[in-house]
Amino acid sequence: MTAGGTGRAADAAIEQVFRDEFGRVVAALTRRFGDLDIAEEAAGEALVVALQTWRADGIPPNPGGWLTTTAGNRAIDRIRRESRRDDKHRQAEMIHDPEPHEATGPVQDDRLRLIFTCCHPALAPEARVALTLRLLGGLTVPEIAAAFLVPETTMAQRITRAKRKIAGAGIPYRVPELADLPERLAGVLAVLYLVFNEGYLATGGDAPVRRELCAEAIRLTRVLRSLLPGEPEVVGLLALMLLTDARRESRFAGGELVPLDQQDRSGWDSELVAEGHELVLACLARERVTGQPPGRYQLLAAINAVHTDAADARDTDWGQVAALYDQLVRLDPSPVVRLNRAVAVAELDGPAVALAEVDRLPLDGYHAWHATRADLLRRLGRTTEARSAYDAAIAATGNAAEEAWLTRRRDQLSG
Repeated sequence: MTAGGTGRAADAAIEQVFRDEFGRVVAALTRRFGDLDIAEEAAGEALVVALQTWRADGIPPNPGGWLTTTAGNRAIDRIRRESRRDDKHRQAEMIHDPEPHEATGPVQDDRLRLIFTCCHPALAPEARVALTLRLLGGLTVPEIAAAFLVPETTMAQRITRAKRKIAGAGIPYRVPELADLPERLAGVLAVLYLVFNEGYLATGGDAPVRRELCAEAIRLTRVLRSLLPGEPEVVGLLALMLLTDARRESRFAGGELVPLDQQDRSGWDSELVAEGHELVLACLARERVTGQPPGRYQLLAAINAVHTDAADARDTDWGQVAALYDQLVRLDPSPVVRLNRAVAVAELDGPAVALAEVDRLPLDGYHAWHATRADLLRRLGRTTEARSAYDAAIAATGNAAEEAWLTRRRDQLSG
């Protein structure tokens, strides 16, 4: 963007930069001030200043640094106005201390510190994920609510209560000691996976993909792997993300979602596929040595490895996919996992068998459930029911590209 840029394009560019930098700014301010509310509000105020300044002057060469400095100044102003925050005031003055501060844990990454803070065991699991998606991923409350399939008001209250509990319980802004990390890992992995998923198929907005969220989730997972190289689930999650992200450029065409079996596989990122396969093989090798069964993310990565190993969709080893889903169902018998397993069952045993399984799942509010039913009903020639299922899927999705694809599939039905 050039100096003097105005209008919607300029505002969109500014807001995109802010979204890219939001988690970094909030994490840095949280480290400085030890207060999530101050960090989040100051970051929001920095956006207002950016919209005013950058419209006239253009986006600066280091927008993240500009936002962090501006937000820090706003936070200091607020602290100074609130005389009851004497301790926070003294902490604010320390920002200008030239001496380096002591480390606060084994990881020197502000965003990972913030993730572990938000994923503290004192918080409910859904609150940990929601709060981290808001503060690290920069997702809006409506986007998080859509990811959790709950009303926006419910999600807003959940996030507010989580921040209050962190403040009231004095939960520290630090990564646990290495010996305590494994038991805190599950919540962190769930956060990273949901951030990636929101980026991979956005639940709202004009863009079907939010690349910055995918990149941030992968980056943080790589950092986490460097911290815990012996944790196979971290390796599995990284492999899953890489193998999924490798298909990104082939997933959309002409404003529509392109399903896996119709994608141009020559457009897949071969380097990401190779790295993902290498990580899956490393997990398998470790399993053979230790005898420890694979976890959820390792199994999902292995399923994606089978898909990306086939040069053509017709070459997919659906028997292996179904066997891996059988393992995953034993580990996680959730309705969503069983829905995905039914897709493999349809390829092996036919759409009628798969539909019987899908219809037993309590997922009426989930767009993928309606879309899967629609496809199975279409294959069975039950056109009227398929059309109704497509209508329900279209109404439930918030992704424009997916909606376009579902609409075209519905309109192709005969009769």
